[in-house]
Amino acid sequence: MKRRFVVFLSLALCVGTVVGQNSPVLPDTVGINIHNKNFVYHARKMKGTEIKLDGILDEPDWLEAEKATNFRLVTPIDSGFASQHSEAMVTYDDKALYIGVTFEDTVPGKRVAESFRRDYAFNNNDNFLSIIDTFRDQMNGYLMGNSVSGALTDGMRSGENSNYDWDSKMEVVVKNYPDRWVSEIRIPFKSIRYPENSRVWYINFGRLDLKVNEKSAWAPVPRQFPHSSTAYTGVLIFDEPLPKPRMNFSLIPYVLGGYHRNFEAGEKAGYRRSFGMDAKIGLTTAVNLDLTYNPDFAQVEVDQQQMNIDRFELFFPEKRQFFLENRDLFSDYGEMNVTPFFSRRIGLDAPVLGGARLTGKIGNNFRIGLMNMTTEKTDALPLRNYTVLSLQQRIFSRSSIGFMFVNKEYAGDTQFNRVAALDYNMASIDNVWTGKFYYHRSFQPGNADKQFAQGAAVVYSKRNIRLEFRETAVGKNFLAETGYVRRRDYISFRPEINYFFVPNKRVVQHGPYLEFDDYYTPDFQKLDHTLDVGYKVEFNNRATVSTGVKDYYVKLMNDFDPTHVSDVFLPAGSDYRYRQWYSQFEASPRNPLNGKILYAKGSFFNGKVDFVDANLVYRYQPYLNLAMNVVYTNLRLPQPFSHQQFWLVGPKLDITFSPKVYLTTFVQYNEQLNNTNLNIRFQWRYKPVSDLFIVYTDNYFADAREVRNRALVLKLTYWWN
Repeated sequence: MKRRFVVFLSLALCVGTVVGQNSPVLPDTVGINIHNKNFVYHARKMKGTEIKLDGILDEPDWLEAEKATNFRLVTPIDSGFASQHSEAMVTYDDKALYIGVTFEDTVPGKRVAESFRRDYAFNNNDNFLSIIDTFRDQMNGYLMGNSVSGALTDGMRSGENSNYDWDSKMEVVVKNYPDRWVSEIRIPFKSIRYPENSRVWYINFGRLDLKVNEKSAWAPVPRQFPHSSTAYTGVLIFDEPLPKPRMNFSLIPYVLGGYHRNFEAGEKAGYRRSFGMDAKIGLTTAVNLDLTYNPDFAQVEVDQQQMNIDRFELFFPEKRQFFLENRDLFSDYGEMNVTPFFSRRIGLDAPVLGGARLTGKIGNNFRIGLMNMTTEKTDALPLRNYTVLSLQQRIFSRSSIGFMFVNKEYAGDTQFNRVAALDYNMASIDNVWTGKFYYHRSFQPGNADKQFAQGAAVVYSKRNIRLEFRETAVGKNFLAETGYVRRRDYISFRPEINYFFVPNKRVVQHGPYLEFDDYYTPDFQKLDHTLDVGYKVEFNNRATVSTGVKDYYVKLMNDFDPTHVSDVFLPAGSDYRYRQWYSQFEASPRNPLNGKILYAKGSFFNGKVDFVDANLVYRYQPYLNLAMNVVYTNLRLPQPFSHQQFWLVGPKLDITFSPKVYLTTFVQYNEQLNNTNLNIRFQWRYKPVSDLFIVYTDNYFADAREVRNRALVLKLTYWWN
């Protein structure tokens, strides 16, 4: 296969420094420049026998460990201390880090735990969460924690984003008592990356207590930020340097067997037998190489379908494990609707043959990401190769500048698509000011002009106000085939303002908000806008209600069918002005029956619309969650359009028998797509990060109930170190 590569390895950067606040210098913290440098925890190395994970903190090392106490409120207000006492402890040996947590709970009533499922919904559970910044860059960290049911969660924090799809080999045991609950956590050093000769990390401990509606943290965090913010960690000092990180080598083979039949295409039943493997190689203490051969993603959780009455492509998030570790190195360029690399473009239209992914840090301030993937040849598509290079240099305290190059090539052809991207990400030391500035350029045969995307954003966030301004421009010929670009040939401006009153009574927060999306052609002729003005109220049980009005203006640049099922169109060049009123209510997650419902009504282009989007959940904790997703759209457009009513109904039954055994049944009836999908997914985690999956999938025509296709897959994976 003929391959073309663009070599880019020169990126000159100037590293700045920021003068710290005037505060007393504590022993062992000289040179540390973080907001909460006075919050210091000293971890002693274990000298007793091995700690047994049983939720009973009675070993000598726990009895002698320093206690992090006096958790400070984050919400509903960020002053004062939590009403229920909390304490966290840390110790370690040559193999693992241990965290012991005791949370007092003397308030009558059940503790809130929706299930045993790993990576639970944070706001729906009483839980503990720690943020660990091993490289002390105040930009990236590990998230480790657990719910009161014993479900564990682990993920990665990058800037303002959290990714809980990453899995490690951490272990947790929770023991519940009438007046408290206790967690005992073991995090193998092999599961995380840290510098050689480490003695100082940054850390914070947080608690969500839904019964009293309090979120609290050991090191104080302003209420406008999550307590997992890397800007507000304290200092963790080990009394002896950590063990030298060893080369970490893991193999994750899988075997797969299955049945499939495409009734719609008239195919006979077929049977699949396949195998493949992933490998993880720790090349250094901070750089990891991931390899994959013949990967299969049959076990990945099915997407939740969406109703589409818009003019643009829908966005569905990446869920495949191979693409998730350090994914911010590849996914955080540009913005959500203008990104040069979107990993879901790889492997959904053709099987992946194999690939490699190198990610990590070189020194304390430089990160690198390099990916190469190849997809198989099919009847419709040739073999294709994807190469992505990402380089990121930290500058100042919490800012970075990054460069990305994406190369997509077709085998046996001169066709290619390439994108170069330069991004500057800004964040002040206290996170009050954040922002982004970027410029991207695409390259493909023909060398047309206007192959650029450019944007700028600035956000100011304080206790009572949040101000945001974004500007984006995308050229007519900008093409990122391996990215996600919602629309092209425009310039847009988006100011947004939120103001919060914080009375700290029955209503803990309320206030108005305004958002204005304004689009123009490159020569500043009006294209469209959306003006959203509303008011939101949050109660002390975490229930919320909001209501507002949206004003729309649209000038169509192409023929458009709002129903996506008609043979008639609104003509290009026509313009429309319309308004919709909406109201949304979200019930308290403390209640066994909860959920949210949105109702909107008003004009729609040259007609009328009623729209309902509801998600209702009943939980029998911690074993069963029964959810019902319902979307109803009633479109009344004038002739020659016909009256259209679309239902999207998705009942979902999620049973967690234990923290290791799950069964999910998800049905989605979609009138707009004329499809009914049934997905049954069984997962048994028989060893840490080693699973047995059984997945059954059926698709039917929604109107005729005839089978379109059917598949049954059994997949076994094993993580071997």
